[in-house]
Amino acid sequence: MIRYKRVLLKLSGESLMGTKGFGIEPLMLSHYAEQIKELAEMGVQVAVVIGGGNIFRGLQAADSGIERVQGDYMGMLATVINGMALQSALETQGVYTRLISAIEMKQVAEPYIRRRAIRHLEKGRVVIFSSGTGSPYFTTDSAAALRANEINAEVILKGTRVDGIYSADPEKDPTAVKFDTLTFAKVISLGLSVMDMTAFTLCQENNLPIIVFDINSPDNLKRIVKGESIGTLVEG
Repeated sequence: MIRYKRVLLKLSGESLMGTKGFGIEPLMLSHYAEQIKELAEMGVQVAVVIGGGNIFRGLQAADSGIERVQGDYMGMLATVINGMALQSALETQGVYTRLISAIEMKQVAEPYIRRRAIRHLEKGRVVIFSSGTGSPYFTTDSAAALRANEINAEVILKGTRVDGIYSADPEKDPTAVKFDTLTFAKVISLGLSVMDMTAFTLCQENNLPIIVFDINSPDNLKRIVKGESIGTLVEG
């Protein structure tokens, strides 16, 4: 039994670093590719949005004297590099993929066309969305929320280093309490940083649930799409 038949998986660029301080850790890349392959083999339609923080973060560009808009575009290009890496890892494992970019670069990726992206999913291809929304001032969280709504995904699966949403940072506060379920209103009232507010509001307005879970634990993705209670579910 499959609970979710079309999902959008949100990965941070930092998740690709593994134990490194920068760039892409091959073992992490293979780990994610294997988990995504399992979903595809189960018949789940999978779209992926990946960040670029392991290579360049637009918000920090100002510290180096780079103007904000220019820095954001540089961050978008970093997501294309990560998308190409993930595409290569998936295709090495025999998974058909399509890399789609919100910024046109036809030599390496398809331009974003909503109906074409949905058709790829219907044909069983893993779709990787890169370049964020294609506009500055929007994070890849916002891109994930936007694309998930556009392709009619049933849920956003936000992979993190911790096993859900806590009342405080569990890596810093040992008394932090984990939530199994939360409403959108509760997340806002408690000031919990699930996603940036633009992305979060878009999900809230369109009743699109978010599951925050530990992406590094094997089989978590597979268990979630089967309907098991993994991580923290935000809905309502």
